Amino acid sequence: MYCQECQQRPATLHFTKIINGKKNEFHICEQCAKEKGDLIPGSNSFSIHNLLSGLLNFDQPLSDSNNPQPDKQVTQCDQCGLSYTKFAKIGRFGCPDCYKTFESKLTPMFKRIHGGNTSHTGKIPKRIGSELIERKKIDQFKQKLQQLIIQEEFEEAAKVRDQIRMMEKRFEGGS
Repeated sequence: MYCQECQQRPATLHFTKIINGKKNEFHICEQCAKEKGDLIPGSNSFSIHNLLSGLLNFDQPLSDSNNPQPDKQVTQCDQCGLSYTKFAKIGRFGCPDCYKTFESKLTPMFKRIHGGNTSHTGKIPKRIGSELIERKKIDQFKQKLQQLIIQEEFEEAAKVRDQIRMMEKRFEGGS
């Protein structure tokens, strides 16, 4: 699909405007998008990072509800020297240690983005992931066991415990 403005370059940006129920689609190249700033909010400085950070209030420092004043101490990575303010501006970390350094500020954001989850539980390849799938099933049964114990359903908990033991024996025997 070519740009609707210049008809020369491939369209790389696709916008949909819905005004009063009427849908308008725009397919334009990057160069025409920069020239035609009225289509894009923030024109020249438009980026996906700016869009998402605005939607998630990412650039706003996370403040404590008891202390309305922002934290005066600047959090900075010991390894690369990146500050949280600079991270919020550029949208990427400087090194792997930044995850540990900014963990306290990232956890609430991850919870908001991922609907309350902070650990990744993505897909597992079926061909080579049989061991991971089996481990995941065992973990699910362990969680179920904990819930049954809390609910004081000990007979059902004993059955689940036996299932876990049987699965672990099979898992250990197959490895």
